[in-house]
Amino acid sequence: MNDFETLQLEMDNGIATLWLNRPDKHNAFNAEMIRELIQVLTAVAGDKSVRVLLLRGRGRHFSAGADLAWMQHSATLDYDANLSDAHELGELMEHLYRLPLPTLAVVQGAAFGGALGLVACCDMAIGARDAQFSLSEVRIGLAPAVISPYVVQAIGERASRRYALTAERFSGERARELGLLAECYATEELEAALHHWIDNLRLNSPRAMRVTKALLSEVGPGALSPPLRERCESTIAAIRISAEGQEGLDAFLNKRKPAWQEP
Repeated sequence: MNDFETLQLEMDNGIATLWLNRPDKHNAFNAEMIRELIQVLTAVAGDKSVRVLLLRGRGRHFSAGADLAWMQHSATLDYDANLSDAHELGELMEHLYRLPLPTLAVVQGAAFGGALGLVACCDMAIGARDAQFSLSEVRIGLAPAVISPYVVQAIGERASRRYALTAERFSGERARELGLLAECYATEELEAALHHWIDNLRLNSPRAMRVTKALLSEVGPGALSPPLRERCESTIAAIRISAEGQEGLDAFLNKRKPAWQEP
């Protein structure tokens, strides 16, 4: 499962860390990385022992976006071949966005173009204050097309229009203001902050987090309807009688730690 050219997967007591591992290329992604990412995400989605997925980049940068050589090759392809490439990227974004367990991106350095899309697809993201973000596609005559739905969901339509049309860079601090990052930290504090996030997530029922994520995907912007109300009511009823629901309630009532918090 770790025999990859562009990635590295580490497992630690239910926490999966997926590293973009092309530091010499600033973790720029190409067709091979996209294929490997889809492969890993598919495997992680089916592994019930994984509680949380961290998405990170080796070296100075999270990811500089698309690889130059890959873009040069794409420019020589016809419409159908480019459509196939775009479909593969779309599959990656959807796999990450719909992964059934919580996802947390950790951003340092650059997150440009499609890399910003990866961050937007994660449930949560933290980063360094001096990290740099950019929807840079229009600078080279392209458009942030495949990632645009996820970016709009993450930062809103108005901000997406601004940054997609200007291609201006913005900092980790600004990314936090926009909602792309949940929090930002000084670079030297980022690792310690990440440990705090992991410790907090470990307190939670793995099944409850998966159920909550699935439910929130259906809730969307929160427009209530009779089918949605029924779905919400059935969700709480089902999880109350589940093994983890019973364990959590018993632990709470008896003032002890639930089983998933035990070392």
